[in-house]
Amino acid sequence: MNKVDNPKSGMVGDYSPLVDGKARKRSRLGFITMISICIGLVIVQGSMLSALQGVGIGGTAFVAAVIIAFILSLFNAMTFSELSLMFPHAGTLGTYTEKAIGHFPAILAVYAGYVVVGVLGIPAEMFLVDAILNELLPGLFPSMLIPFVILIALTITNVLGTDVFAKAQNFFAFILVCALITIGLTAVTGIAEPYPVLENSALTWNLEKALSVDTIGLISLAMWMFVGVEFVCPMINEVKKPERDIPRAMMLSLCIMLGIYTFFIWGASKYLTPETLTGTPIPYLDYANAVFGKAGLLFATVMAIAATCSTVNTVLASVSRMLQGMAENGQSFPQLKITSKRFGTPWVAIVFMSLMVSIFMITMSIDFIIVLVISASTSWLLAYIIAHVDVIVLRIRYPELPRPYKSPFFPVPQLLGIIGMGYVAFNNSPTPELTQQIYITAGSILLVISIIAVLWVKLYMKKGLFTPE
Repeated sequence: MNKVDNPKSGMVGDYSPLVDGKARKRSRLGFITMISICIGLVIVQGSMLSALQGVGIGGTAFVAAVIIAFILSLFNAMTFSELSLMFPHAGTLGTYTEKAIGHFPAILAVYAGYVVVGVLGIPAEMFLVDAILNELLPGLFPSMLIPFVILIALTITNVLGTDVFAKAQNFFAFILVCALITIGLTAVTGIAEPYPVLENSALTWNLEKALSVDTIGLISLAMWMFVGVEFVCPMINEVKKPERDIPRAMMLSLCIMLGIYTFFIWGASKYLTPETLTGTPIPYLDYANAVFGKAGLLFATVMAIAATCSTVNTVLASVSRMLQGMAENGQSFPQLKITSKRFGTPWVAIVFMSLMVSIFMITMSIDFIIVLVISASTSWLLAYIIAHVDVIVLRIRYPELPRPYKSPFFPVPQLLGIIGMGYVAFNNSPTPELTQQIYITAGSILLVISIIAVLWVKLYMKKGLFTPE
């Protein structure tokens, strides 16, 4: 059986998962796969759009904003490293929060910050894939056929077990990283197509502009290039050496992505004007066409499909385990904790996520779903704030508990993280015209989930809303 170091805390010593009361074969996720999970969730089509539009808007000021966002993301990684290794359960943020500040904020954080974002984010990615496929092969496939094929295939691979998931994730992440490095280095060196003569360049490497107030305004846009590395934490019971590899995977992934994005936006500034970067709906398509000529559309399609497959694969694996852990804690429907006796995967939670995604893919338009995604992402930032609060509360309340990883310089990263995430949340609207709609929608999402969470905790769990376990 699992070794429990502290019954009150629920801490587990050897991290080995249980299936039907018996210890299952030790987990199989290695360090490379963990890097693939982190990178594959963060580098999505949305983050590529943020990177290109950001450099088009702010130039050197955006580069400075990227560095600040990177530092804030390191703070987030420190917090999740400490929490996940204190309480190594699939429920992740729900588990940490119930032990720090109670069941109500635990349910609110996971459902508003991860489940809703995942359910809405995947359809948005799928709509973009369908659009770019229609550019490459107009009229060849019925609308949304390929996205549904991708969703069904990745649902099956997730149900079939961690080994299959890991192989698929490594493949998608490898293709995605290679594509981004290729376009970045090719653009920076100019070896494929000669540099065009641009009337004005997005990047002028102006130190005065980098230190200007414009940088502060661009942090919220740059932040979306790094959020999501904590999606590796729900896989902790599948990891070979979590004490060592969970913190390293998140930190190293952020460093790798900083390097990739640096060349990506630097190269874009050599081929596209700020007007093109900010004025087209899919700027990375214009980028690929400028760098590779006629082959650009094919290259952009491969990049988009790899990013989407990697994201879908990770969300299905990670969020399903969050739901499984919450069900085991009594915070969600008990059916969601059912696992496959053969593969050990939470197949009910995986299928549940896939069905919810399918409903939104069928019933929503691309314009409406993007507004919903931006609104729901505000709740994601709230989840980061709650995680930072968890660390502070647990350090004060349980200073004696073993912590395989301790966030350095406590509580500075947590306090700066709370301030930074709050700032990004209050500046999350991409245009002034959408501000009111986005915040009304975000408030409605939080209100609905809050009402359900209150009723669930009081009537089903019969516990206090803010009573920690």
